[in-house]
Amino acid sequence: MDSSPRRRRRDAPHRVVVLALPGCIPFELSMPHRLFGRALSSAGDPLYEVLTCTPDPGRVSTEADFDVFVEHGPELLATADTVLVPAAYEPGVLFREGRLPDELAEVFARIRPGTRLASICTGGFFLAAAGYLDGRPATTHWSWAERFQALFPRVRVDPQVLYVDDGDVLTSAGVAAGIDLCLHLVRRDHGAAVANDLARRSVVPPHRDGGQAQYIQRPVPEPQIATTSGARRWALDRLGEPILLRDLAERESMSVRTFTRRFREEVGVSPGQWLVRQRVERARQLLEATELSVDQVARDAGFGTAQSMRQHLQSVLGVAPTAYRRTFRAVTEPPTEPPTEPATEPPTAPATAPATEPATAPATAPAGER
Repeated sequence: MDSSPRRRRRDAPHRVVVLALPGCIPFELSMPHRLFGRALSSAGDPLYEVLTCTPDPGRVSTEADFDVFVEHGPELLATADTVLVPAAYEPGVLFREGRLPDELAEVFARIRPGTRLASICTGGFFLAAAGYLDGRPATTHWSWAERFQALFPRVRVDPQVLYVDDGDVLTSAGVAAGIDLCLHLVRRDHGAAVANDLARRSVVPPHRDGGQAQYIQRPVPEPQIATTSGARRWALDRLGEPILLRDLAERESMSVRTFTRRFREEVGVSPGQWLVRQRVERARQLLEATELSVDQVARDAGFGTAQSMRQHLQSVLGVAPTAYRRTFRAVTEPPTEPPTEPATEPPTAPATAPATEPATAPATAPAGER
């Protein structure tokens, strides 16, 4: 693919430019290539073009026992649709004083206005120092959150979540949360079906419940023998049915109070919040993959009414069901050409189904299918 900074074709894939900075972590640096680089359309075409650049092309130091070689310089940033900044631990002045050296400030100044920005782990420090996070919500690795907030008081730091989506600027927590962020961006750009397929091929869950609070070590962790995993599996098999908290607790032979506490410890959110999220994901899949009416999708996903589903999708996704379907059916369905008749075929009356043939119903997934 053409990686030059000159004008790109209008139909070129969305370009993700990864900024490799000195002191980067190879795992985080490689994440965007592994995920965005393997996101495919229904026709098997790549949906993204992923390129890497660095302030000074050539050898880039890492936190590992090896360096990496990066060919492209910072001029590539001006061609990006999305710029992603993985974790790095240089320069020291950034983490001591919260400011970028002049040469790095010039690098970030190359990013065009309107470019989507994202960071993994301490990559958020660079976005904050460049002024992109002023007045915005953001996150970083939980062990750096206090320092992050102290250095950048204008940033609304949330140390509890795996990632923050603030529209054109997104930040993630540390290490594996970068995978969650990349999958979220694919899901946002191309829908749940594409993201779920990518997650399956990457052998990772398409969505992790809860936030990073569940990974923070507690002074005296409570021994846990019984879990809530069985109740979660049971609920996923019957999302279209009414599910009460006491039903979930009974599946694990716990009181409602004990179940709720254990559920929060394991998943990071309440049972009700988790159930809503699963039903939203189910609704997304049905809106993308079937022709079911909005009312039927609401019933099959367990919301009961279209109004209830509309409120929850608006709250979680920021979009109404019909708008979501219109967006992602257009993205995922391959273009089709209208059928043409052979030139030698004489005009005929339109073909009709036999009188005994029922009206064709749209193919649908069974209500319990996930």
